[in-house]
Amino acid sequence: MDPLSDVLAVSGVRGTLGNRVAAGGTWATAVDGGPGEAVLHAVTAGRAWLTVPARPPVELSAGDVVLVGGVPHALGDAPGTPGVGCDRAAATRRARTGEVLTLGSAPATTHVLTLAYTCDRTALTQVVQGLPDLVHVAAGAGSAGLDATVRMLDHELRDPQIASAAVLNSLVDVVLVQLLRAWLASRPATCRGTWLAMTQDPVVGRALEQLHADPARAWTTSSLAAATSVSRATLARRFPAVIGQTPAAYLTTWRMDLAAVRLRRGREPVESIAPDVGYASVPAFTRAFTRAHGRPPGRYRAEARAGEAKPVEARPA
Repeated sequence: MDPLSDVLAVSGVRGTLGNRVAAGGTWATAVDGGPGEAVLHAVTAGRAWLTVPARPPVELSAGDVVLVGGVPHALGDAPGTPGVGCDRAAATRRARTGEVLTLGSAPATTHVLTLAYTCDRTALTQVVQGLPDLVHVAAGAGSAGLDATVRMLDHELRDPQIASAAVLNSLVDVVLVQLLRAWLASRPATCRGTWLAMTQDPVVGRALEQLHADPARAWTTSSLAAATSVSRATLARRFPAVIGQTPAAYLTTWRMDLAAVRLRRGREPVESIAPDVGYASVPAFTRAFTRAHGRPPGRYRAEARAGEAKPVEARPA
């Protein structure tokens, strides 16, 4: 099993192309990132300065990739250069046509690819939403896979061919995964407190694989420890230390996310969903789901179909 792929799918992470920026001289652009959205910038040539609120400006060079989560920020030739706000409609048109956004007072020396990632904010288990507001992978940080994927994306944009849309859609998703891999490899300490920290602990990582492989099983800490080939005491200590939840609490949250996806996307009855996520009775499932998502399954499904489902703070289930 691949828990990261599971969580990205269940939390509805979707990537789209943003602007291809070509800039020179004095230039700046403001990006109004909002809740539930992360914006990725890959510098393919030249240099740029990134300004994120409450952080020192960051100088980016060719090969650098940054992911900015859910906050307005700016790119420019220098810190403090006034930026022009992002026109989302124009950005969408440029992404469809491959048109380059040209900025600045001189011929372009800096080129940046921008991608945007959104997720389902009603999902309780999150990867992208749980990241720091700035993830920076510098050029030459041992991220050959990330470098290669960005180059492929840049090449496909510059020279579109048959089925380019399919290729681009896939590459946008691959860039995010490669960024996360590179960040984990180069900055493991900064991953603490995020969902990704679980993948860095061998004991917790193996336990996570077991839970994701069979979420309906009546797991106990003892049976999970046995399946993970460690003592119960070791698992009971390590799991909460890494993610701040017991194995049982994590499993319940994951079950509720799996159930929520099926409620949103299908028409199957609650009686079919409940046993598949580990509940022997519909009332027990309904109580757990209501605690987790703030509404019973039927109401959740109706609101989701009407586009009214709102994120709620996770509750103990």
